[in-house]
Amino acid sequence: MDRAELADFLRHRRQALRPDDVGLIHTRRRRTSGLRREEVAALADMSTDYYSRIEQQRGPLPSVQILASLARALRLGPDERDHLFRIAGRSAPGPLTRSDRVNPGMLRVLDRMSDSPAHVTNHLGEILAQNRLSALLIGDQTRHTGMRRSLAYRWFTDPAERRIVPERDRSRHSRTIAGQLRTAGTRHDGDPATVALVDTLRTVSGEFAALWDEHPVAGTYCDAAKHIEHPRAGLIELHGENLLDPDRSQFLTVFTAEPGSESQKRLEQLALLS
Repeated sequence: MDRAELADFLRHRRQALRPDDVGLIHTRRRRTSGLRREEVAALADMSTDYYSRIEQQRGPLPSVQILASLARALRLGPDERDHLFRIAGRSAPGPLTRSDRVNPGMLRVLDRMSDSPAHVTNHLGEILAQNRLSALLIGDQTRHTGMRRSLAYRWFTDPAERRIVPERDRSRHSRTIAGQLRTAGTRHDGDPATVALVDTLRTVSGEFAALWDEHPVAGTYCDAAKHIEHPRAGLIELHGENLLDPDRSQFLTVFTAEPGSESQKRLEQLALLS
C-alpha cells in the first residue's frame, strides 16, 4: 500500500467535491471548499477517526468493503475507483456494469429530496443509493454485499426481511418480486449476475421455484399501494412512482402518502426520528 499516494488521492477527491454534489446543506461558512473529513466519513458509513487516520497516513490497510464505500462516498468513476484499489494494495474489482453506478442525473434528484423516502435500484433489485428517509423507513439497504444486495435474494432466503411487510401482503409481494426478476432477466438476456441469482434462488427456495415455474411477469411500476409495518411509526401506506434512466437499467423510486392521511402523519413523525 502506498500510504502517501492514497492519502493524497483521497484528500484531493474530497476537496474537489462540493456539499451540493452529495446532497449536503450548507449549515455554516466554510473556510475552504470541498467536503470535510467527517462528512466523507458519514457518507462512507465509517468513523471520522478511521477516515482521518487514512488521510494522515496512519491507518491500517483498508478492506475491500471500506474502499468500495469510499469510492461511492467520493463519487468516483470506474477508472478512479480502480486506481483507489490499486494504491491501497488491493486488486481492483471486475468492471462496473452500467447499473452498478448511479446515474448522475438520478443522484442529483435523490440528493435534493428530503420529505419523501426515495432510493435508486438496479435491475437485480439492488438498492444503490437511498436518502435519509428511505433508510429510516426500510433500513440501510446499501450495506449488503454479495447476493444479499438483491432484495429478491433476501426476501426468499431470510424470514427477517419480511417483517416490515404485513402478512396479508406477503404472497402478492413474493409474486411481484419474482415477476420483476423475470422481466429483468428477459431485458438483460444472458446477464451472468441475473442467471446466477435465479439459479441460486431456484435451488434454495421452494417458494421462488414454484413461482418461477408459473412465469410471472411484472414491470417496475406497481399500481397497488405498498404497506410498511414500521417498528416505531406503525403501519404506513405508500404509493410509489418510478423514474427510469434511458437504458432502463436502474430507476429512482419515490414513495408518497395521501395528503392529510394517517400515513402522511406517521411519515412526518418518522422523519423526526434520529
